[in-house]
Amino acid sequence: MSLLPSRVTGDPLRLVLVLIGAVTVLTGLCQLVAPGPLLDVLSAESTPTTRHLFGTVGMFMVVIGGLVVQGLLSPSPPSYLPLWVGLQKFAASVLVGVAVARDLFGPLALLVAAFDFATAVLCAVMWRRPARRDTTPATTGQRPAATGERP
Repeated sequence: MSLLPSRVTGDPLRLVLVLIGAVTVLTGLCQLVAPGPLLDVLSAESTPTTRHLFGTVGMFMVVIGGLVVQGLLSPSPPSYLPLWVGLQKFAASVLVGVAVARDLFGPLALLVAAFDFATAVLCAVMWRRPARRDTTPATTGQRPAATGERP
């Protein structure tokens, strides 16, 4: 028995993005609660200012990750959700890469950038794919909802 609904477990892309959202929440919480040790792991300067700003970024990660999880667990996630999350993840990957290029973060941070870039690609795939229906008229005996299009 799965803790997740079949609409999530039956859609590998949706499942992967829900899991990425959960990881984003967890890593964001770590960043929010313990920014100093994480900055040390990334070979970054750790001052009161950088720790505060890194913790602030962690708070936004919690919010975005929570948005992804809640949105994709819902029966009908908004179609714009993967677009905006993907744009955020793409921007994060670029900015982390720039930070490495400027020697603000060590090379290990490139793994974070690659993870965010891969997530952005997955979000783009989800955003561009045709809308999936959780049920079909053939299995429910109901007519599909009106789309506003003419036959």
